[in-house]
Amino acid sequence: MLKRMAIKNLTVFPAADLQFAKHLNVVVGENGAGKTHLLKMAYAVLAASWEEGRKPINAAPTKAALQGRLAEKLVNVFRPESLGRLARRKQGRERCDIELRFDKKDLDIDFSFATNSKSEVTLERTPKDWLKVAPAYLPTRELLTIYPNFVSVYDSHYLEFDETWRDMSVLLGKPLQRGPKEKRINELLEPLEAAMGGTIELDKNGRFYLNNASGRLEMPLVAEGMRKLAMLARLIATGALLDKGYLFWDEPEANLNPRLIKRIAQSIMALSASGIQVFIATHSLFLLRELEMLLASKDFSSIKARFFALENSGDGVAVTQGDTLDEIGEIAALDEELAQSDRYLMDTDA
Repeated sequence: MLKRMAIKNLTVFPAADLQFAKHLNVVVGENGAGKTHLLKMAYAVLAASWEEGRKPINAAPTKAALQGRLAEKLVNVFRPESLGRLARRKQGRERCDIELRFDKKDLDIDFSFATNSKSEVTLERTPKDWLKVAPAYLPTRELLTIYPNFVSVYDSHYLEFDETWRDMSVLLGKPLQRGPKEKRINELLEPLEAAMGGTIELDKNGRFYLNNASGRLEMPLVAEGMRKLAMLARLIATGALLDKGYLFWDEPEANLNPRLIKRIAQSIMALSASGIQVFIATHSLFLLRELEMLLASKDFSSIKARFFALENSGDGVAVTQGDTLDEIGEIAALDEELAQSDRYLMDTDA
């Protein structure tokens, strides 16, 4: 479990110390407030550790090896012209400082880089162990339609896609999980497959299909909202999202109607309850209200959640955090939706 991420001079953030919950973490803010940057920073560090630890020569982490791998992952995930572009721009040279703390202290890591860094970081604290489970990062766009041959093309050509797309494609292509975990997987899949009206299949040619009562439907013909549900279903079916993992999801509500957003909210809560630490970024009032109602329900009363509000303070973006939405106060990103509801009610009454 990731317990804390402290940042200083990261893109739009002067400083912040984010204290994460064990189960569900929700980052709320307007477009451009830095929601994606927070998710990508945490993801990149976790992914670099997991990828390096999977190499055949699996020695303990060393400063020399991890500094290069971490810098490479940050550049590939954020896609800046140079690593130093991720450091907040102020007069003179500044350093960006990042600290991550876990429930397992052997994973703790501190590093920094300067505004003039090209592709190097400085490790102040080197972890003693590698992450043992792959984190998953779901971008705002679905990937099932571009999946065929995407990884091989990505690895042999320069594409204008950040590396989260490649990483997710690798996880989507994993074989289905079999054995004693299948019962739990089927429980998590049931509401998603009911919403999609079928099951997801990956054929030997690398193409995804939706199998339903009408037959086999190729993925480009499936509505985009359904394709997002299909991505989540595939990750569950392969076991990538099952036990003690990490899910980062950028705007899960994008291109979904309210009925499907309700399904997504239920799946997020079910994954949190199953042991996945979930991090989502959103500015959807509808999704937030669904999550609040589910958190208050008997089924999910044991879920520990944390909310983070991002607001532009004039000197960068400030972070307010709390265990409920009420604790983080008014959120500008949601004000327009609330104001519209008020205007609609006034016009109706008139």
